[in-house]
Amino acid sequence: MLTYLLRRILIAVPTLLGVVLLVFLMVRLAPGDPAILLAGEFATPETLEAIRTRYGLDRPLPEQFALYLGALLQGDLGESARSRRPVLEELKTYFPNTVVLATAAILVALATGIPLGILAALRQGSWLDLGVMVLALLGVSMPVFWFGLLAILIFSVELGWFPVAGKGTLAHLVLPAVTLGINATALLARMTRGTLVEVLSQDYIRTARAKGLAERVVIFKHALRNALIPVVTVAGLEFGSLLAGAVITETIFAWPGLGQLLVGSILSRDYPVVQGAVLLVAFTFTLVNLMVDLLYAWIDPRVRYD
Repeated sequence: MLTYLLRRILIAVPTLLGVVLLVFLMVRLAPGDPAILLAGEFATPETLEAIRTRYGLDRPLPEQFALYLGALLQGDLGESARSRRPVLEELKTYFPNTVVLATAAILVALATGIPLGILAALRQGSWLDLGVMVLALLGVSMPVFWFGLLAILIFSVELGWFPVAGKGTLAHLVLPAVTLGINATALLARMTRGTLVEVLSQDYIRTARAKGLAERVVIFKHALRNALIPVVTVAGLEFGSLLAGAVITETIFAWPGLGQLLVGSILSRDYPVVQGAVLLVAFTFTLVNLMVDLLYAWIDPRVRYD
């Protein structure tokens, strides 16, 4: 297991390096002059030149990338062009809020999607199965922004159960978490139902029932544990996607997370913050995938890594 872990870490290094290079090039090659943005439209040529020199914008792209990579290896993500604060401080301010929101969303998805999928699989072909699958289809197809606005209208404006937007108490987290997790809930329900139905048709399940084992033992000890392997994969990928894709939800509910920071930095062409935020998301996504792979050995003892 240790050898596999080290191998995955070594594989992740060129992946992250490629992400850094792609983001660096995409940001630098976008139209517009960041020096004008920093200094203003009426800045003198001398001021613009001084800004380009300060941020290294007057150097060739390969040299700019080498300087950025060298600073990155030292833990220096640069300085925000808007707030003049270190990028690392900006990320420390916003990223924990996104982690809280994404964690709450995936917990909502796991707590509702997996039980619904189990119920649908155990009642295959019934009205309950049909109803769960219809709800799952609606959940997958429903636009997040539409569901978020509808949730605000019903539960905040009409009923007054939850705050409309912002971050403060636990009540502020409910609607954003449900909105962000609705697609993951539907996906996990469909995945759990499909894999469990397939596992329940296997010979070893029939053998376990023929031995007289209790149905709950057959379901939860033998069938569900094997059916959860692809579900864990999907849940891990969904968690990584929630961390990177909470922009719309954070905008609707004015949640001060990484998505809002990233959008504002892109619009203002704040290169250091954009690069730092994307790199942080890529690192987190890679780490989540690694953790999912390591969970396989715990869920299924037959899984081993050479």
